[in-house]
Amino acid sequence: MREITVRDAIREAIDEELHRDDDVFILGEEVAEYNGAYKITKGMLDKYGPRRVIDTPIAEGGFTGIAVGAALTGLRPIVEYMSFNFSFVAFDQIVNNAMKMHYMSGGRFTVPIVFRGPNGAAARVSCQHSHNVEPLYAHLPGCIVIAPSTPYDSKALLKAAIRNNNPVFFLENEMLYNVKGEVPEGEYSVEIGKAKIVSEGTHLTLISYSRMLVFCSEVLDDYKKKGISIELIDLRTIKPLDVGTIVSSVKKTGRAVVVEEGHKFAGVSAEVISILQEFCFDHLDAPVERVCQMETPLPYAPPLEEETIPNTKRIKAAIDKTIAGLL
Repeated sequence: MREITVRDAIREAIDEELHRDDDVFILGEEVAEYNGAYKITKGMLDKYGPRRVIDTPIAEGGFTGIAVGAALTGLRPIVEYMSFNFSFVAFDQIVNNAMKMHYMSGGRFTVPIVFRGPNGAAARVSCQHSHNVEPLYAHLPGCIVIAPSTPYDSKALLKAAIRNNNPVFFLENEMLYNVKGEVPEGEYSVEIGKAKIVSEGTHLTLISYSRMLVFCSEVLDDYKKKGISIELIDLRTIKPLDVGTIVSSVKKTGRAVVVEEGHKFAGVSAEVISILQEFCFDHLDAPVERVCQMETPLPYAPPLEEETIPNTKRIKAAIDKTIAGLL
């Protein structure tokens, strides 16, 4: 094991898959000459050349369509969006072509394509660069949605995504790129669709993913000192969702709080709570709480940004409400 950043883990995954499979290539804005807007593809142009590491114009609709066509011919493109907000420009190609072609062709065509890049808020990039796209794309059939939080999961799940024969949205977070963690030297795997129990507990289940898992982790010690044992679950994959792990945990603890960076209405937390109502209703000792982004486009001003997205203060308030009577 060695300690590397999320950025390095993603870079290693792409590099290893480019080396392993000649059908894999990456395209997007500034991925080649500039080494990537976030330096994910640093050195890859020199190593693999301009046929497999391709700079594109600022035209997401165009290069997404090209990538979908390439996937239909048997290649395995990785599409990098400088921000997942910019994927909206290519919504027609993503939804009506990539996500529906397998079904519409009666299974004759597969679309092995990975859409990846930073998702959600960074630091003061305002609302046009800060949307969380996972509820939008996960709502539609025909795709997989992955949102890891650690270097270990980022590398393994990206490699699994590249090898998958379906359209995969691999959602990164700019604020996690420099986060370090242990990653094995050799090949290893993490199953798509399998959540991770980060820490076991008995009094409450705290469910989250991506950057919000960092905030959730920060509150555990405070409650441990109070004698409250919290089970923390990292979803890792949004679609397919690991219903079994979530349900088993909440049946054990009897209480749950769900934290997502996106908005509340029709969000990931809404789907998780619906599952808990369906399968855990008789086991719940308190209503399930959720902590989400405020119902507003993300402000630019730092104090407003800090208050708009979930934070430890709001997570603690939700937990305190759920465990009222235990303290």
